[in-house]
Amino acid sequence: MQNSICDLKPSYSLNPCANVAILVAVVLSNHSSFSVEDSEQTSQSLSAAILVPLSDIQSTASFPTRDSRQTFHNSGIEKMRKEVVAAAVTVTTAAAAVAAMVLVRHWKRQNERSWRHAKRILRKFARESATPVTELWLVANDLAVDMQTGLISEQSKLGMFPFYSGSLPTGDEKGVYYGINLRGDNFLILRAQLGGKNEILSEFQREEVQIPFRVISADSKELFDLIALELSKFVSLHEDLTGKTKLEKLKLGFTISPPVDQAAASSCRGIDWRRLTDDTVRTQMMTEINVALLKHGVEMQVSAMVDEVIGCLAGARYYSRESVAALSLGMAVNAAYIESVQEVQKLQGQLSNSGEMAISVNWGNFSSIHLPMTEFDASLDSESTNPGSGIFEKLISGMYLGEIVRKVLLKMAQEAALFGDNLPIKLTIPYLLRSHDVAIMHQDTSEDYEMVDEKLKEIFEISSTTPVVREIVAEVCDIVAERGARLVGAGIMGIVKKLGRIANKKSVITVEGGLYEHYRIFRNYLHSSVWEMLGSDLSDNVIIEHSHGGSGAGALFIAASQTRDADS
Repeated sequence: MQNSICDLKPSYSLNPCANVAILVAVVLSNHSSFSVEDSEQTSQSLSAAILVPLSDIQSTASFPTRDSRQTFHNSGIEKMRKEVVAAAVTVTTAAAAVAAMVLVRHWKRQNERSWRHAKRILRKFARESATPVTELWLVANDLAVDMQTGLISEQSKLGMFPFYSGSLPTGDEKGVYYGINLRGDNFLILRAQLGGKNEILSEFQREEVQIPFRVISADSKELFDLIALELSKFVSLHEDLTGKTKLEKLKLGFTISPPVDQAAASSCRGIDWRRLTDDTVRTQMMTEINVALLKHGVEMQVSAMVDEVIGCLAGARYYSRESVAALSLGMAVNAAYIESVQEVQKLQGQLSNSGEMAISVNWGNFSSIHLPMTEFDASLDSESTNPGSGIFEKLISGMYLGEIVRKVLLKMAQEAALFGDNLPIKLTIPYLLRSHDVAIMHQDTSEDYEMVDEKLKEIFEISSTTPVVREIVAEVCDIVAERGARLVGAGIMGIVKKLGRIANKKSVITVEGGLYEHYRIFRNYLHSSVWEMLGSDLSDNVIIEHSHGGSGAGALFIAASQTRDADS
């Protein structure tokens, strides 16, 4: 039942302050977040302070004579005016205080509801993203089975391409070698001195060359002509360092890193990235690059074009015979490992003289019912250019980690007003948040998450956040990174299990790419997941290390092994 001014008892006289105060109480009693009990308490406290019983007034009143009335009237007007002004000030102050109290109380209740909802979203996301060891082993087992199937059947999503039938380095190769790493819209030219398996790379030079759009959209001959021209300049610049004038016995290592962006890949007419596993296509490309090298007077030849992760594996094998697999963890992901030739039943072409082959595992396409998928992952997949494909990649690669974080923050902003009542427009833009920015926010160790605040302002133009809100953002980054890294660990154990090396053999896994090299917490989560899966008794059997020479350097080791084979 609502309060009304009509309910006031007639035995009381109301001054203006009382009238307004009661009106405030009545209005507030109708407020959706202000209970009737609150209204009654407010009305009673205000009324007690400003209501005066009529009996008290009558008992103290005196009735002036006719001659004194005019004097009383004149002096009373000024007094009444002052009283009215004072009453108005009192009324205004009281009303403002009550209104402020109600608004603050309403804001606090609303804020608490929003905060509880944001925490519910966070807890649900963390629960669905969890990767306990038991689940990681289920993922690893599924990958090992799919790898075995891929060696037999052409229909496997993993691909399992016997990408390189040449022998891998032994660690005895020495000398100066050159390499090319083709990476979509640019390529790297590399040069280094190899001093044997006990020596690190020395005299290392690297140059990055952007490919003009007119060349990207042209045919492959124009692309290879540009590569040969730039290599010729590079060799001339560094020729005095090697003391070599004749390079005709050297092989040029050539590795390929397909573009992450599907649109970029399709716009490049020079390279059909989707057919690089075809021996005929690669042979044609090698012919074109060798013709271009001869044209520009570069006395080197390409005898193998391989995936960059194969080059990484070659570099790892140069330094250790126990190196059995390599991973590329950057904007895109891939894996390669060394397999016995007898296991590759679908093998076509020339067999390796060493009895083993480097197999490229397109493990970005791996999928399993045991992968921890959430509503955000399902949304990302459905909106991607390849829905239903690349599921593993969408959970672990640098291309997608930032997008998953953005989607979670967007839901919190829409449903729980995490960043205020107004939705930040830039938060709705897909792929605006990069994995590099996620790493910076995640690894913010300042007390008030100052780097998180800076990145929110820089990327999404969210100008005002509290430390508690920034902590929520950092927690979302942590959940996404931990899940991705631990799934990579499960993938590593799947490869090791396929090779039968868990219990009684030491296995070295080499990793390259920005996620592993620059994202410290991601790297730590990866290592810890492998240790947890192996347990203390077997944890020393799998060693994870960073690649030798960094991104693209694998081309140098391919060049070394190819040159050795040519000499023999």
